[in-house]
Amino acid sequence: MNVAAPLPRAAYLTRTQERALALTIAVVTANAYYIHPMIGDVARAFDVGEARIGLVPALNQLALALGILLLLPLGDFVSNRRLCLIFVAGQTACLGAMVIAPSFALFTAASTLLGFVTIAPYLIPAFASKRVAPERLGQVTAQLTAAVIFGILVARVGAGIIAARADWHTVYVCAFVLMLAVTAYLPFAMRSEGAAPKQPGTGYGALIASVFTLAARHPDMRLSAAMQGLNFAIFTASWLALALHLTGPELGYGTDDVGYLAAIAAVSVVTTPRLGRWADRVGPRRARIAAACVQFTGIALFYPLGFSIWAVLVPLFITNLVGPSIDVTGRMTLFALAPEIRTRLTTSYIVVMFIGGAIGSAAGTAVFEWGGWGATCVLLSAMSSGIVALAFHAERRWRRTVDVNSR
Repeated sequence: MNVAAPLPRAAYLTRTQERALALTIAVVTANAYYIHPMIGDVARAFDVGEARIGLVPALNQLALALGILLLLPLGDFVSNRRLCLIFVAGQTACLGAMVIAPSFALFTAASTLLGFVTIAPYLIPAFASKRVAPERLGQVTAQLTAAVIFGILVARVGAGIIAARADWHTVYVCAFVLMLAVTAYLPFAMRSEGAAPKQPGTGYGALIASVFTLAARHPDMRLSAAMQGLNFAIFTASWLALALHLTGPELGYGTDDVGYLAAIAAVSVVTTPRLGRWADRVGPRRARIAAACVQFTGIALFYPLGFSIWAVLVPLFITNLVGPSIDVTGRMTLFALAPEIRTRLTTSYIVVMFIGGAIGSAAGTAVFEWGGWGATCVLLSAMSSGIVALAFHAERRWRRTVDVNSR
């Protein structure tokens, strides 16, 4: 197995640079999640049903997976800084199109294209992983993951509050203004660096083909990606269905209530870096087993506690506490490998993750429309049990590999 060669200390990111990268990730990640608490409002504005409105986040996630497959591998080949500047500007343009879209079809198309160009949050962790001390890899990876969570948190809480006091359209106007500011700020936030060295035969076609070749050579990556795909499907399905459940006629809570409820994700912003340091000590695979088991416990409580906005805080707290750790520990298994392949391995990992998110978006709303909250909870439990089984399998497989290599 190839491992990264240590860098001189002077080449490592400073704490200020790490925070700047985290802020960038938070802002650009938020764009896909404004719709979560106000999905019912958007459906009513465009006069579409619950299953059809689920296409907006589902297509966004599928387009993101496609964009990552086709664009993210360039990070092993072209300046990460240049790619981030180009595609963050592209996100800003897509948000502008969503603001002025006069129909559901055009709104969905702009949201889908937005997903396709949203690769900066996934370039930056690979970029940072090459510029941190090995003993801080879990901590920094967790900090950047916490930035994703913070962006999602701000998006959902802010969208719920603004939509309840103004309307859902105002939310996207605010998001567009925020992205304009980030587009202007980003050139100063990222350290300038040149393109990655081009390897023989690494034209664009060969580069994309190498994503599949590397995925075939690294079964640990495939297992980590499958777990994170299920994890992200749980995330999208639970929040979209919960928003429809709470704001429906049976319970009658408001969009702002769902936004306030999303603030529970703040626990992840605080705990994820600490759990990342713990994973540095005990190892990512053991930490992932613990996180998966705790997550399953939280999901089992969704149905009995899901009919009160106060009671549902308990399973939401549990799942938001440990869910991000499944992602962090999965990425740690990738970032321990050679720097020149990390972006392409991350590509496979993130593609599977967003395919899972798309399936969760479509299935969460469709299953809720078909069978209500109870059916949704069965779906979530099945996906969570899959993560637990895969986590134990990955640990056993890794131990067998270590035993064989030590002989």
